[in-house]
Amino acid sequence: MIEVTGLSKRYGTHLAVKDVSFSIEKGEVIGFLGPNGAGKSTIMNILTGYLSLTQGKVEIDGYDITEYPEDAKRRIGYLPEIPPLYIDMKVREYLNFIYDLKKVKFPKKPHIDEILRLVKIDNVQNRLIKNLSKGYRQRVGFAQALIGNPDVLILDEPTVGLDPKQIIEIRNLISRLGKNHTIILSSHILSEIQAVCKRVIIINHGQIIADDTPENLSNKMSNDHSLVARVVCGEQDMLDALRSVKGVKSVTSLGKKEENSFDFLIEPENGADIRGAVSARIAERGKTLLSLTSNKMSLEQIFLRLTEAADNDEAKRMLGFEKTADEKSVRIELDGDGVTVKTDKEDKE
Repeated sequence: MIEVTGLSKRYGTHLAVKDVSFSIEKGEVIGFLGPNGAGKSTIMNILTGYLSLTQGKVEIDGYDITEYPEDAKRRIGYLPEIPPLYIDMKVREYLNFIYDLKKVKFPKKPHIDEILRLVKIDNVQNRLIKNLSKGYRQRVGFAQALIGNPDVLILDEPTVGLDPKQIIEIRNLISRLGKNHTIILSSHILSEIQAVCKRVIIINHGQIIADDTPENLSNKMSNDHSLVARVVCGEQDMLDALRSVKGVKSVTSLGKKEENSFDFLIEPENGADIRGAVSARIAERGKTLLSLTSNKMSLEQIFLRLTEAADNDEAKRMLGFEKTADEKSVRIELDGDGVTVKTDKEDKE
């Protein structure tokens, strides 16, 4: 559905996006993450056809965004962080305008009625947009992205300004739409990304540093199989008991969490599975085990670790991507004469 190959974007002498490639299949809901200035918004704007690319290729459902912009854009619905609203129009009037602008072929009234119900703004359809709350304006922006039933939805911070109940409703809507649409979702609320996205792409310094499921990323970066146990016990006695379990490397108390209970971080030796032995030791001591969970990293922790690395190579090493001794490091440079591909070997020569 979306195929990006060797994408680069230069602003003057600044190379904002560097040789980015990825593909997204129909029906995938992708979390698109990156710190401010990483190149994330630039890539999203290129995908929508708003910005031109310097090098590479972008295809939407087989249509090159450069060669066939109208065909490609017809398959995209875009919700930018600040929705493009005409605030002196009424809600339905605005959606009628977008319908005409997109040259949609569906019957107008039934199509817009369905979208109004879908994003739950049918109760304000005859109100001026300027009189709506920020949350309702965000919903109107979501509605305009759905006009024409596009195959691809690109959503940049779709829950900005919404209250907790509305956030849950939009999250559920995205999950439903993901069954029949390809969705790229950008948000700084990483718990939302983790809740609705099956895969995440993390951008930093203009390059992709991670492209995988949240679960796989967590497994790669939490490879010690450490556990957190919550036990009703005396703190020091349980520390001594757990430290004597075969296969346990270290035990650290995380303090009192509930009445008469403590949390303990238990790290195994050589990635051993010590869950059974830990549970048995706690039972032997006649104590109550309230919970025993894997100490896997959250998406937020993964994002911070990767984007705070010294450089992108260091981030990739965290995920297990090591250069072999014979592997050349390939670098793409953009200059006035076009694209030059250089390797470490050529630089040394």
